[in-house]
Amino acid sequence: MKKKVLIVVFILSVGITTRLFVGVYEHDEFAETDFFIKHRPTWKWRFYSPIGMSDLRMEDLSKEEQTEQQYFNEFVRDRGLSR
Repeated sequence: MKKKVLIVVFILSVGITTRLFVGVYEHDEFAETDFFIKHRPTWKWRFYSPIGMSDLRMEDLSKEEQTEQQYFNEFVRDRGLSR
């Protein structure tokens, strides 16, 4: 019984750690999906750019889209992944 509990705790720990430190982003130009390692833990899993390759500015986006773009910039673009 103790062994089963330890296995379950281990599997949950690995799953939560993976969720916190691994993400998926959609390339803003080619619409490809790629996995990446996050530089800090966050529960957010999927990252995308509402601006993409268009001529929009941050001021043209809604508050939700601005937040998405900030996450994309921090986790993907600033790390050189979406080039």
